[in-house]
Amino acid sequence: MKKRMERLRAGVSEKRSLIRYMRYAGCLLVGCMGLFLTAVPASAEQEEADVSLIQEEIPDWKDAITGALGEEAIAGAAVTVSEWNDEGVELLVEKNFNAVTLGNELKPDAIFNYSSKCPETELVTLDGETYFEFPVMDFSRAETIADAILEWNEENPDDQIRIRGHVLVWHSQTPEWFFHMDYDSTKIYASKEEMNLRMEYYIKTVLEHFTAADSKYAGLFYAWDVVNEAVSDSTGTYRSDSEDSSWWKVYKSNEYIINAFTYANKYAPEDLELYYNDYGETGSTKREGILQLLNDVLSADGTRIDGMGMQGHYQADTFSIEDFEDSVRAYAAVVGKIMITELDFATSADYVDTEENRAAEYEKMAECHRAIFEKLQELNAEEGITIGGITVWGVVESTSWLHSQVSDRVQCPLLFDGDYQAKPAFWAYFDDRG
Repeated sequence: MKKRMERLRAGVSEKRSLIRYMRYAGCLLVGCMGLFLTAVPASAEQEEADVSLIQEEIPDWKDAITGALGEEAIAGAAVTVSEWNDEGVELLVEKNFNAVTLGNELKPDAIFNYSSKCPETELVTLDGETYFEFPVMDFSRAETIADAILEWNEENPDDQIRIRGHVLVWHSQTPEWFFHMDYDSTKIYASKEEMNLRMEYYIKTVLEHFTAADSKYAGLFYAWDVVNEAVSDSTGTYRSDSEDSSWWKVYKSNEYIINAFTYANKYAPEDLELYYNDYGETGSTKREGILQLLNDVLSADGTRIDGMGMQGHYQADTFSIEDFEDSVRAYAAVVGKIMITELDFATSADYVDTEENRAAEYEKMAECHRAIFEKLQELNAEEGITIGGITVWGVVESTSWLHSQVSDRVQCPLLFDGDYQAKPAFWAYFDDRG
């Protein structure tokens, strides 16, 4: 609360500044009109109420999740640095979520400073004997949010927020130069042996920086996505170089996936859960490929995998709760624990954005959320299935990634609208629940 009041007085939010400007302009107008009114300074509490950006009076979304799935359940949201700088988003996170996933800041391209060519390198070692050059890593973007979460946690010991690490090994958002000799994309691909050194050092450095016992962030992270989206959308087999996987281009097998989970297990603390994460995970063909991956990782020596991250990027008019249930059951039969990690709903294929249609689409999405929530509660009650929680992929719909992914229609995929107001999808977790 102290931090929030300081921000209110400082006028960080553009919306807050606009409100104050309008109030000031109104006062000038009143003065010019010669009204005989005595100005009474507002108290800090009155000022907070006047400029509140979010609905403070509604229930906390996280209470619905933890109440239904258990006190340790994750009620998360994805945020980026640019979104975090939005005062309304930060307030919504602090009130409604007990965890965040950094949307981009822990992906390899961000840690390599979004450099189109290899940045400065330094001489590093893994074992004190093997030395090699490695690009300098930059954690500042991730630390911006992590430091803010630490500050919140210090001020609110009974209302903690944790972080999900996303992601260590991914074919996308990993610079192409990282896979080539001398970190130069014009040269040949590096050997598997060279890439093993690079991968292990990268995983070691990232995990130790954020999760080691002597890290300032020790205990802040509850899980990490070790490998992301390594199964083909079309064939259900492993994603190959024909689908833009330079990892496959180097290894020609799932060896890089096995190695990633081996290295993550080597350097992660025991209480940090390690996940495989993928989308399109409810389709029968891709589901079989994901199941093969999970079994391959489990059967390898030295690996650890604690759960399956079902991303949950669905479409309102095609979502099937039956396929969803089948997938949860199938993955849980292998790894036991399931987490919904990136939930959102694209609008129906024929959606046209009018006020009437928007209200109907909001209700359709709310029904999808309600169906998922009810099904997860049923499954969580069964022996052998643990539902670890739900993370939505964004906070307010105006900044959703779907706006850049679906160009033929307007998107409205999240729990809160662009004015920080709860939508029917939010209330789907409370309706008829007393």
